[in-house]
Parts: sequence; structure tokens; C-alpha cells
Amino acid sequence: MNNNTITEQKHSPLGGAGGGLVIINYGAGNIQSIKFAFKRLGIDAVLSDNAEEIKAADKVIFPGVGEASSAMAKLRATGLDQVIPILKQPVLGICLGMQLMCKHSTEGDTTGLGIFDTDVIKFSNAVKVPQIGWNEISNLEGPLFKGIPENSHMYLVHSFYAPQCTEMIATTHYEVDYASALQKDNFYGVQFHPEKSGKVGQEILKNFVSL
Repeated sequence: MNNNTITEQKHSPLGGAGGGLVIINYGAGNIQSIKFAFKRLGIDAVLSDNAEEIKAADKVIFPGVGEASSAMAKLRATGLDQVIPILKQPVLGICLGMQLMCKHSTEGDTTGLGIFDTDVIKFSNAVKVPQIGWNEISNLEGPLFKGIPENSHMYLVHSFYAPQCTEMIATTHYEVDYASALQKDNFYGVQFHPEKSGKVGQEILKNFVSL
């Protein structure tokens, strides 16, 4: 494990004897905006790349912004590629984080963590790539979307997507209907950025904290 562990505010923001909420800090995430989003919910999230601290957390956020193969290389360099798939607490992957939780991405021919049984592919040249801006999420399922209205608008920035699959819990249309959220057991993933999606995004993060 990386000896230069990045850690902040080592107290449990969710109360109890657990390890609070940890945002995985592996150098490939838009972590400050996520941290501020939880701060608005009254939660002081911990930023960490320490395996034991991540495993001890009550909830884990797995962010990601950038290119898939370089992000996976960073996970492998710290051993976190072995840690994330065995976590037992609720884990939420955001944007590239969700994509890396899939089996494979055509971006950089990248082997993912294999948590979700689907691949990630690129939008065609028939549409503007990347998709940037607000789009609707529909066919909402599960506790992550408790109280969230159908066709709510969320903020997205991405060129690659997960096709519809058995593990999808939300869909979005851009060229095709694709999986904008996934769930398998304790693992959740969202293609959109809840931390940048206003009140509805905050409610989704609140639902995650309440899992």
C-alpha cells in the first residue's frame, strides 16, 4: 500500500462506532466537489487511499474523472483494485468510478474491477461526444432513488456508457437508452454527478448515506 497515505478528518461523520464516510482518493477523482456536497448534508467525509481505513468505513464513495486506463493504473499502483471489489459496506461509484466497476471499457482497452457484469462502450459519431449537460434519469429502482421523481434531470459529462443490462436501476437516453445507474448487492454506481445536480442530486446522496 502507498506509504504516502492521504487522509483527512479521522472521525466518524455518520455517527456510531464505524469509520464514517470515506471518499477514495486515488488521484483520479473530482473529490473536492463531492466532499463539499456531503458537507452540505452535515457530513465531514474522509479522503483516503489507505486500505484499512477504507475497509473500516461505514460508507464508501468511489469517484472518477478522466481516462479509464490511467485511472485503473493508479488503482493498481496502490493495490486498491484488490480492495474495492471485496468491500462489504455500501459503495457508490460516480461517473468514471462506476465505469471502472464494470468488466471492461473500450476506453484504452481497460479491464475493470468486474463488480458489474457489463462492459463500457463509446457513443458513436452520430451524436456530440462527450455528452455534457443535463439529461433525464428514468425507470428508477431501489433505495438509492427513494422519493426521487421519474425523469429528474441530472448533470452528466461522459463519452462512454454502460449499455442496458440486468443490473441497471436507472436509464438515460442519449443516442440510445443506456444504464445511468447500476446496483449489485452493496455496490451502486451512477453515471451522472449527483454532487453537481442540485437538490435532486443531494437527495440521492442523502439516500446513499441512509442505506
